[in-house]
Amino acid sequence: MRVVLDTNIFVSMLLGGQVGKLNDAWKAEKFTLVVSDDIISEYMDVLLRPKLRLAASTVAPVLERVHRKAEFVSPLETITAVTADPTDNKFLEVALVASVDYIVSGDAHLVDLKSFRGIPILTARRFIELLSM
Repeated sequence: MRVVLDTNIFVSMLLGGQVGKLNDAWKAEKFTLVVSDDIISEYMDVLLRPKLRLAASTVAPVLERVHRKAEFVSPLETITAVTADPTDNKFLEVALVASVDYIVSGDAHLVDLKSFRGIPILTARRFIELLSM
């Protein structure tokens, strides 16, 4: 199963809690994370924000694992489906070019779409339930 995780889900997954189950599933190769350079940049920017209080030594292995385990793609189409926050469109662009199975998001701009060109957009909770089946 191939999946795009938006940044809030990726960061939450690394911080643990309920969404941390996604990290376990990713490590167990229950899904393949699909990313682009833009998505990785955003992941890194957010993980290094002072308010998260994550040391660079904590973030580095995570990003190394992304580079080692994730599937990298380059979007072929510019999407403008999310006008309220155009930066969210990068997740849709990657999902389309990679023909992923799901986009997982906690962002209302994406979740409210429910799907995009046939690709379901799920909350972390729903995706965790799906992985448990």
